[in-house]
Amino acid sequence: MELTVRGLRTPARSGAPVESVLVLHSDAGGRSGIWECTPGSFDSARNGDTELMHFLTGAGTITTADGTVHEIRPGVVLVAPDGWRGTWDIRETVRKVYTIWNTD
Repeated sequence: MELTVRGLRTPARSGAPVESVLVLHSDAGGRSGIWECTPGSFDSARNGDTELMHFLTGAGTITTADGTVHEIRPGVVLVAPDGWRGTWDIRETVRKVYTIWNTD
């Protein structure tokens, strides 16, 4: 499947992470698709929605605001609930399948 390059993830904490995406479904309730990002580090947050992620390829970590470190590797499934905040540190290009649903 061909993904569309969205561009540089800004602001990056380190490196120059580039995001690509393929939206498979989108409606008023949320969206799902495939997301990919090249190595680098950046902060992220969920505001008004929750995300379920299933990692297909890549390596890195996601560190939540409370200091919990989650390893990113193929097969890992994570949930980022509404209000979640964390830092991504991608060592090898990551690809995930995601579903995001609105919580408002």
